[in-house]
Amino acid sequence: MLIRIDQAPDERQLTLIAEQLGRTPRGIQAVTAIDGEGTPLALRMHSLVDDAPFPTLYWLCSERLKIELSHLEADGVIKALEAHLLEDPALLADYHRSHEAYVADRWRYMDEATRVRIEELGFESPLRERGVGGISNWNQVRCLHTQYAHHLSTDNAIGRWIDAHYPQVAASLP
Repeated sequence: MLIRIDQAPDERQLTLIAEQLGRTPRGIQAVTAIDGEGTPLALRMHSLVDDAPFPTLYWLCSERLKIELSHLEADGVIKALEAHLLEDPALLADYHRSHEAYVADRWRYMDEATRVRIEELGFESPLRERGVGGISNWNQVRCLHTQYAHHLSTDNAIGRWIDAHYPQVAASLP
């Protein structure tokens, strides 16, 4: 079961996230999705960590989901999906809207000091142009994990497509 939230992680969640990632997490802004047991599934990350852009705004931290999505990637789903995007103009347009929403979210969740620092460091253009997972070509799908983290956190065309075509992914949640 998916529960969308938007809150800073508590100590229990930070411990679980460290276990999921295998390291102490850096740059977490909020937990954005949990399962029915309260385990974090997705995180929203700060856009700038140690004066470097964080590669993605939404981060998938669920080990179960990472495994399910890795199986799909290993089975060639990304290439098939990219071909399907080019054949389905409505899905492609929806996917582009997902990128636009992602970029807007990145800037909406940034405080003024971070915006200023990003401009000083010369990262404003890439952070305004790159979509889900930092991708520059919005007709391609780089990583199902970042797409699904975005989907769990808010909404994403590729995440909805995964749910419709591979229900075992969402079914892996308690």
